[in-house]
Amino acid sequence: MTRNESESGGAERLDPYCLTEGEADRLLAGHPWQRFVALGDSVVEGLGDPVPGYLDRPWVDRLAADLQRHGTDFVHRNLGRRNTRAALVRSTQLDKALAFRPDLALVSCGGYDTLVPAFDEQRVAAELRAIVAALRESGSTVITVSMIDSSRSPQLPAGVRQRFASRLRALSDATSEIAHDLGTLHIDLFDHPVGDADNLLSADGRHANRRGHAIAAAEAVRAIGAYLARPELRNGAA
Repeated sequence: MTRNESESGGAERLDPYCLTEGEADRLLAGHPWQRFVALGDSVVEGLGDPVPGYLDRPWVDRLAADLQRHGTDFVHRNLGRRNTRAALVRSTQLDKALAFRPDLALVSCGGYDTLVPAFDEQRVAAELRAIVAALRESGSTVITVSMIDSSRSPQLPAGVRQRFASRLRALSDATSEIAHDLGTLHIDLFDHPVGDADNLLSADGRHANRRGHAIAAAEAVRAIGAYLARPELRNGAA
């Protein structure tokens, strides 16, 4: 345990949106997965400023650690890289992910595409669909994510909020549609009430800080727990 980890947790333990003590262990106990891979951009890589009282660890890494505690011979790999558009995630990460032979894969991309001048929502959706379809065809349970709508944050200038709101909504809607069509384990955080909080974003105004990561990790654990509790999965099939 690092010094930052040992000193964190006070504010996080009191945060109503974060995991309670023992919650992750209760929800993930007995999960069937052994090989977890994550693909995407900076959201998956885990960029974000530290926040006093919160664990200084990215949300995907937190999720992997929670899964690892309850997995036999569990291994994981995070392929996420900042400044990576959806097409580049497909061309540079998908083959590596498939070669890893995952039985669980998390895909979150398109966020960086919303920041470039020529945002093509249809192309982004097509790339995301192709990534998810390939992973599903390989036999993986796939986690898709509609991230928190950061355009609602008062930390952003009004003009910036207005400019990105429609793009972020389009990405969220496309991801949700793909999740429905391809049968993913979908984590929909887009309308999460913390989206309009004034202490969610890093100084760059683009990435969630570690409070945001803690909340995303909590919602991921809860979504996976609900998935595992489905009657057809109670005998260990996923």
